[in-house]
Parts: sequence; structure tokens; C-alpha cells
Amino acid sequence: MIGIKKLDVFIIRQFLMLFVGTFFISQFVLMMQFLWQYIDKLIGKGLTIDVLAQFFWYMGIMLVPQALPLAILLSSLITFGNLGESSELTAIKAAGISLLQSMRSLMVIVTLIALLSFFFQNVVAPSANMSFAQLLLSMKQKSPELEIPEGVFYDGIPGSNLYVQKKDTETGKLYGIMIYRMTDSFEDAAIILADSGMLQATADKKHLLLNLWTGEWFENMRNSELSDNASVPYRRETFTRKRIVFDFDSDFNLADASALSNNARGKSLNRIKRDLDSLNQTYDSIGRAYYNTLAMVIGNTENAFEEKTIDRKRAEDMAGTKSFNIDSVFSKMTADEKLGAVNNAMMRVQTEISEVDFRAMVTSDGDRLIRQHQIEAINKFTQALSCLIFFFIGAPLGAIIRKGGLGVPVIISVIVFIVYYIFDNTGYRMARGGMWAVWFGKGIATAVLTPLAIFFTYKANNDSVVFNIDAYREFFMRLFGMRIKRNIVRKEVIINDPNYHDDSNSLAAISEEITTYAHEHHLMRLPGLIKVFFKYQPDNAIKNIGERLDEVIEDLSNTRDKVILTELNNYPIMSLTAHTRPFERKWLNISAAIFFPLGIILYIRMCQFRFRLYRDLRVIKRTNENIIKRIGDMSPK
Repeated sequence: MIGIKKLDVFIIRQFLMLFVGTFFISQFVLMMQFLWQYIDKLIGKGLTIDVLAQFFWYMGIMLVPQALPLAILLSSLITFGNLGESSELTAIKAAGISLLQSMRSLMVIVTLIALLSFFFQNVVAPSANMSFAQLLLSMKQKSPELEIPEGVFYDGIPGSNLYVQKKDTETGKLYGIMIYRMTDSFEDAAIILADSGMLQATADKKHLLLNLWTGEWFENMRNSELSDNASVPYRRETFTRKRIVFDFDSDFNLADASALSNNARGKSLNRIKRDLDSLNQTYDSIGRAYYNTLAMVIGNTENAFEEKTIDRKRAEDMAGTKSFNIDSVFSKMTADEKLGAVNNAMMRVQTEISEVDFRAMVTSDGDRLIRQHQIEAINKFTQALSCLIFFFIGAPLGAIIRKGGLGVPVIISVIVFIVYYIFDNTGYRMARGGMWAVWFGKGIATAVLTPLAIFFTYKANNDSVVFNIDAYREFFMRLFGMRIKRNIVRKEVIINDPNYHDDSNSLAAISEEITTYAHEHHLMRLPGLIKVFFKYQPDNAIKNIGERLDEVIEDLSNTRDKVILTELNNYPIMSLTAHTRPFERKWLNISAAIFFPLGIILYIRMCQFRFRLYRDLRVIKRTNENIIKRIGDMSPK
């Protein structure tokens, strides 16, 4: 049996204390962000305290699965950041315990939290989500005069559809009003148009009063005694002001939950599977019915076309003609016949278009419902898995940056969570719209962050440098050929003084070698392309000069003389190989020569390093002379 060590207990205690605090902070932040989406549903509705309490309670339960990964990320980052900042992590590693071994207790805790997140999403969150949606629907129906949107039809008023072109939020006045009032059927609907109006609740809160100005009222006067072929009389009224009273109970009552039966977020995983089977079977049958109907229509059309072709051929044989031109037949019609034929054709085309649009709407709604259920099923797993991914990002990052508290960890946590949120939200929207496959849309965030978690864990466990800014700066400076300056300062403690006599002789010898090297290599001339890319020879002379110069500089850095220290900082840091060929390996140089544009760029870059080396050698000779002179002045006479 594996025992729990004191180190595990210590780390677990540190983590859990931070996890509880960061969880409530994350929950509060997410609730505030979520509240802004529904703030307009709460203001001015006259909701009681108990209704508002239910609203916030259900909202908090729904956001728990989202707050858990963020809390794990922040708490694990702070935990290991504190251990690194206080050198406790160094002591742990010095005792022979690797980072993964110190994380093993938290791995168990985070795995349990991930399982708890899955259980919460599958059991608790669906009922809370359904109750929240029911409560939100009831809030919308409580005061419809505050819910009327611009540019779309609003059906929150029983028996009517209201369209408003523009709405003045300060005065509550409505402009460009169109109302469809429904009674028994579409045939006897009333259409009301008005330039402006205002909708208000009566004092007893049992009715809605709509005041309209400057408009028209159209209404069919259909009677059940009229036959279907009889013309339908209608009434038209023009008004300057009109009042319409709607029966409406504005007391807060929970809406019927049956209207939310297609809410995928309010279902457990087992129910999603059952409903997916039902939805697939239902819409497959609808699709087959549409297909059979369309095949029947096409078949009837083809048969009718064949019959008309046969009849036309018979008529042509009887008339002794060889062709039939429909344009000529249409041109022989009277004006009324032409108008009737065109209207009949247009009516049939519009009917078919409407039928196709309706069928497309039904099938697209079915696809959307199926995708929503599939997204929710996958989301229950990805939300739980994100707890583990965020832990393996936060804990290694804390060990790397070695910063605790709420400063740098909060910034890094926010950046990581924003990246996750962008990918997850983008994938969700693309999957919901059908542009991406559901598995791809909901898995893209996990696929992006999982390699990142593996990378950080590997780097932290091997004590690799990841966030060393100086290392990255030096790399890019070398890549783009930028200067790196020496920084030699006076040492506080000097064990051995420099050997000035030997250093002076070495500098004199180096100056002579530089003169010989510059005379033989002609650095100011362009080298041959064949020699550079295909016949490379190492430059051992300049390499030897550089190594000997560094030894002298290292020895003279122990001096107490300020003049010599200043001169030492004047020595340039030479690039000992960049002036000879673009790459170290021969096959890379040959490949660069084959790719013409790349080879020219690298050749020009190499020539720049040759010119720089020429200038560096002149600076070295001049600095050598100054140091030799200073050493001579320091020597006793």
C-alpha cells in the first residue's frame, strides 16, 4: 500500500487552501460576466427577492464546471510558484524528488475534481439549466412592453405578432409598427400598420394598452358559411389614433417547461443518447417522406411531359407540321390570356419555392437540434478533461517562473484561459452552425492546449530554460547579426592578479597575426560562390586568434585599473564562422545554393560578416596598442 508522505500532505494543504479561494473568485468573475448578458431581463420587471435569488442560484450552479478548470489553473500555478520562490522546490529536487513525483498527490486530487466535474455536468447541471431556462422564459413574459426588440417579429403577446422598426428606449415610444392579430385561422387575421405607438400595462396589471397613431387596419371578414370558392370580403380602416387592449396577466408565473424539451443543456448523457436516436429516426423519416414526395412530383412531371410530347407529335402529324414553338402559341394569345398564363405560372413557381423553403427550414432545424445534442454530449467530457489539462499547464509554469502571489500567476492564468476560451467558443459556434464537424469544433481547444501542457511539463521536469528572456534576446541578435557588447566590471574580490607581462606579449603577438591574416584573406573582397557553397575550408586562423584573445581578456578582467577595464569593454565579440559560409553542414550550403533567391540572401549576409570582421580586427589592433601602452606605463622604471 502506498503511504502518504509528509511532502504530499504539505503540497495538498497548500493547493486546497488556494483552490477554495480561487474557485470562489473564478465563480464570481464568471457570474459577473454572465450577468451582463441578462441584465436587461432583470431591470424594471418588478421581480421579488426570491425570484432573483433563484436566478443567481441556478446561474451559479451552471457556471461551476467552467470555474473549476480556471481555479485549478490559478491555484496550481500559485502553489508551485510559491514553492519555487521560497526555494522549497529547489530543496525538494535536491532531495532526489523530481517535479512529477512532487505533483503525484495533486494529480490524484485533480483527477477526482475532473470526475466530480463530469458528475456535476451529467446530474446536477442539467436540472439547474432547465430551471434557469424556465425562469428566464417566465421573466421575458412578465413585462413584454420592455422586451420588444427592433427589426424582428415579437410573439410575447398572446394572439399577436408585433414588429417594430425603431424603438426609443428613453420614452418607450415605438415607430414603424406592424401587427398581425390571430383569431381562429390565418384567413381571418387582422393586419395593423401604424407610424408610431406606445405599449403600456394597465393599473391592475391584467391588460396591455397599445396606443397607435396614424395608421391603417386591414381585416378579413370571413364567415364559415361562405364556400371556399367564394370571394372573401375584408374591412379597411384608416385612423389617426387607436387604442387596442390585450388580455395579459403580468404576475410572475413559471412558464410551461414543455416548451424547453429541446434544450440539450438540460439533459443528462443518457437522455441525450435516447433523444438523439429519436431525433435521427424522426428526421430520417421526414427526409424520406420529402424524398418520396419529390420523386413522385418529378415522376409525374416526366410522365406529363412524355404524354404532352406524344400528343404534340400526334397533332403535328395530323396538321402536317414538323415543329412546335411555344413562343408562337403565346404570341397568338390575347392580352388577358397572356396575363392569366403568366400569373398562373408565377403562382405555381411561388408555391413550389415556398414548399421547398418550408422543407429546408424543417430539415435545417432538425440538423441544428441534432448538432446541439452532440455538442452537449462531447462538452461533458471536454469540460472535465480541461481540469487535467489546466493542471499540467499551471503546475509546470509555476515551477518555471518561480513567482507566487496574485501578480504574474493571475496574468498568465488569464492569458491561458483566454486562449482556451477563444478556441472553445469558436469551435462551438462553427460546430453549431454546421461549418465544422462537431467532434472537431468541440475538440480543437483540447487539441491545442494538450501539446502545450506536455511541453511545459517536460521542460519543467528537466529544468529546461523556457522563459529566459536573455537567452531568446541573444539568439535573435545572433540570427539578425546584431552586436552583442561586452560588460566587464570591476570585481569586488580578486584572488589572482593578472600577469601583465605575458598578457602584453600575447596582445602584441595577436596584433601581428591579425596583420598577417588581413593581408592573406583580403576580407574587403567578395569571395567566390563555388568556394563558399561547395568547397568550404575552415578558418582555423581566426578561430585561434579569437580563443587566445578571450584568454587574455579573462586574465585582464582581474585588474583593478579602470583604464584597462574600460579598454577591455571596447573589444568586439567576433563571429568566428559566419564570415566563411552560411551553415555548418555542407549539405545545407549546397541546398542554399540550389535555391537561388535564398542562396543570394545568405551570400550577402555572409559578406556583411566579412566586412564586420575586417572592422573588428582593426578595433582589436587599436585596443591592443592602448592596453600595451597602459601596461608599460604601469611598470616600474
